[in-house]
Amino acid sequence: MRKSHYTEEQISFALKQAELGTPVAEVCRKMGVSEATFFRWKQKYGGLGPSELRQLRQLQEENTKLKKLVADLSLDKAMLQEVLAKNVWPAPSARAFTTWSDQSTPTYPVTRHIGPG
Repeated sequence: MRKSHYTEEQISFALKQAELGTPVAEVCRKMGVSEATFFRWKQKYGGLGPSELRQLRQLQEENTKLKKLVADLSLDKAMLQEVLAKNVWPAPSARAFTTWSDQSTPTYPVTRHIGPG
């Protein structure tokens, strides 16, 4: 989501001015925005105060971050499931490896000849 050039207070003030009877064209001229932008603000934020508007923006930003996180985790999960579906260790080899590793390996004493002899 793109960051707005206008604060929540400025947007709320512009909407309030129009509600109080100031012509929309004049409010837009003072704010330096087009009428299309003003009406988009009115449609999106109409009836909200500055604090509610700020909270709405914070929730939208958090929602965007969480959606990205869910997408990343879903991709990771799909990749892991794909790897598991390929049977990295075929069943017979896995059994043979397990049985071989469970057997105890014989140990032999190591003798070392020291000195002449």
